[in-house]
Amino acid sequence: MRIETLKVKNFKVFRDIELTNIPQMAVFLGMNGVGKSTFFDVFGFLNDCLTKNVKAALAVRGGYSEVISREQSGNIEFTIQFRQTEDDPLISYELSIGLGDKNQPVIAKEIVRFRRGQVGAPYKILDFANGEGMALVGVFKTREDIINAERRKQKLDSTDILAIKGLGQFKEFDAIAALRKLIEDWYVSDFHIEDARQRNEAGYSENLSKKGDNLANVTKYIYDNHRAIFDAILQKMKERVPGVSNVDASLSDGYIILRFADGKFQNPFSSRFVSDGTIKMFAYLILLNDPAPHTLLCIEEPENQLYHKLLTVLAEEFRAYADKGGQVFISTHSPDFLNAVELSELFCLVKEDGFTKIYRAADSPLVTSLYKAGDLLGYLWNQELLLEEVSKK
Repeated sequence: MRIETLKVKNFKVFRDIELTNIPQMAVFLGMNGVGKSTFFDVFGFLNDCLTKNVKAALAVRGGYSEVISREQSGNIEFTIQFRQTEDDPLISYELSIGLGDKNQPVIAKEIVRFRRGQVGAPYKILDFANGEGMALVGVFKTREDIINAERRKQKLDSTDILAIKGLGQFKEFDAIAALRKLIEDWYVSDFHIEDARQRNEAGYSENLSKKGDNLANVTKYIYDNHRAIFDAILQKMKERVPGVSNVDASLSDGYIILRFADGKFQNPFSSRFVSDGTIKMFAYLILLNDPAPHTLLCIEEPENQLYHKLLTVLAEEFRAYADKGGQVFISTHSPDFLNAVELSELFCLVKEDGFTKIYRAADSPLVTSLYKAGDLLGYLWNQELLLEEVSKK
């Protein structure tokens, strides 16, 4: 999947932003407090709206008044355009959230559009407002499929439930079900090293959780079911972390314990006693080599706790993941990480009049000229040129 366009209005510090032609790997750079975490929370918020409901997604963020941009009227709005593959239709998902009776949050508008080919008008396959609307039934492979599809009126149980959640459970709404599955699969990392160190009760986990607290279980799953992938991960750990000769997830008293072996010692170390960087690098390798990769990864500041010389190879790992079809969004402050980033992948966040704008670094003539002349992006960041230049009108 590739998100091509993102528009956000009235969501916290983003009063009005639009990103177009977003690459498969995109890196977001900015000063502290400018909104990098908020940008990733756009995807976390939409995922929460889908897996829970709009009211719950707002509540964990302080409620509607804390989420809508300061001193702004109008609704909170999102538009996301993406394709599942290059050959699939462009899907546009539009969501508008406002306040209804008794100041309760409602979904004022929810629209899904399909467009076959690169040009031409899109077709609505879902159009809802305040819990009622229309959805097209069937699978849409051609323009005629959409034109001839049955249009079915539907009513949801509540005005704060997404239509793609309610209707996406039924086979007859095939295209809406596909959209629901894509958004459910977004992975917005909230990785906690101390959680990742803990032993896990014996159980079955195929995918790393967003906090990383099932790392031991996922390690055992990959070892037992995808040995070639595990061996490749282990080889990378040996190359990147001095002394690591083996990693295993052992069952003991009903718990799975992650252990790291150093070739110079007979007994392995429990994950509780290895460095933060070792745990984090191993967790990233488990995530990036998942046999069932996510459609979208959002990773904040991967450089924390890692040796600076590992950041170049980590950037290459992220890019390899993206090249295989999963989109990757990364935030960073690290010049070393930026030195491995291509100009076309970099976006800069800048505060203007209390709100944040996002600029494509490649749109700056000076930054482009310096990059083509051989200056690395990390060097330009250190020289404080990037943010100043990209925001020039």
